[in-house]
Amino acid sequence: MAPKFGTSGLRGLVTELTADLVQDYTQAFIASCDTGGAVHVGQDLRPSSPEIASEVLKAVEAAGLEAVDCGVLPTPALAFSAMAQGHGAIMITGSHIPADRNGLKFYVTSGEISKADETAIVAALGGVSKAAKGARSQQDSAAAFVARYTDAFAKDALSGLRIGVYQHSSVARDLLMTILEALGAEVTPLARSEVFIPVDTEAVDPETRGMLTGWVRAHGLDAIVSTDGDADRPMLAIAPGEIVPGDVLGALTADYVEADVLVTPVSSNTMIEAMEGFSTIHRTRIGSPYVIAAMEEALADDRAARVVGYEANGGFLLGFEAKGLAPLMTRDCVLPILAPLALAKSQGVSLGDLVADLPPRFTAADRLQGIATEASQVFLAELSTDATARASFFEGMPMETAVDQTDGLRVTFEGGDIVHLRPSGNAPEFRCYAESDSADAATALVTRHLESLKARLA
Repeated sequence: MAPKFGTSGLRGLVTELTADLVQDYTQAFIASCDTGGAVHVGQDLRPSSPEIASEVLKAVEAAGLEAVDCGVLPTPALAFSAMAQGHGAIMITGSHIPADRNGLKFYVTSGEISKADETAIVAALGGVSKAAKGARSQQDSAAAFVARYTDAFAKDALSGLRIGVYQHSSVARDLLMTILEALGAEVTPLARSEVFIPVDTEAVDPETRGMLTGWVRAHGLDAIVSTDGDADRPMLAIAPGEIVPGDVLGALTADYVEADVLVTPVSSNTMIEAMEGFSTIHRTRIGSPYVIAAMEEALADDRAARVVGYEANGGFLLGFEAKGLAPLMTRDCVLPILAPLALAKSQGVSLGDLVADLPPRFTAADRLQGIATEASQVFLAELSTDATARASFFEGMPMETAVDQTDGLRVTFEGGDIVHLRPSGNAPEFRCYAESDSADAATALVTRHLESLKARLA
């Protein structure tokens, strides 16, 4: 499948991300979007990223702009630095997907590009003429990102906590160590890898869960933290190794910053509707561009709105200045790691206890890989339009009480269980989300329906 825009950026097979294609997309971005006269370029730790970054830098120079080489760093760190200087940015990353794929994430001066920007970029492909050669510079954009958190949180915010950092091949593996130690935690590095490992924080595999449990016991840890490859999605596990879902981290972080308007995709945990303190909740399609668009709409209606956004993968977007933190309208992994831990410590309870006090709704998610997108879409279209086909696929479930097609097919059943089916737009994957009144029940729903999907599509 040729590279194309998905829920967050352009992605495709490395073999298809040719020098010509990468340069064409880069110059189309420059021609159609506001970059402020410079483009900051960062990359993750995939083997293919250095070469793709080199082609992007060449294309920026060829367009007559300043090409700022920021090297290896988290996506939110790149965006934070570029936006602070009024510049655009391009991150070379495939996020959580395997290393045979990669991609580009584009940022205008105000943050992530919108779906309208994506359309403009595609329209500008192949029509860009090269200008005079621009300048090339290098910049350390990571230090300001670290200071964002060490300045905003108290120096003892995490004192007394023993925290492991699952480093794998995350671009944030060293920055997380620095930040956690600066806030008083005792930090243990775990499983650093020089080979790229595609960690999906939204669908953590059983082997990784087993490693987390083992590390908690072996090192006497209160928590283990990690991220996906480009560090815009957090992972946080608490003793005895249980992972706190990203949409729970989002709700706790929203509570910490005292937000009153929440924007989150339809797939996120519905417990927020039962929580106190949030005046407005907006549900969107899955993908940060949709979350950002709804956040911007809320801010346009009320510039003083205390609005935040988050996704089920845990990526958190801050739309207002909160507790010394400047707004950052892109997915961030650090704040939804620090805020829940600091909130629990300030209340004198464990994070596990804090989570246990939330309304009892539990989510689970996993994916079926190797499924052609075209086949997934045909199958889902059938279920979406044919109640008989749905009844057959969901055989054994209670009667359906609601069908939501905001993004994919999300079915609510009598008794409150929810199953949400959604094929990936830019990878051969089919995702299944579920929600129930217990963690085991939610997991069982995902397992059951992934097996059904496998039987139909594999």
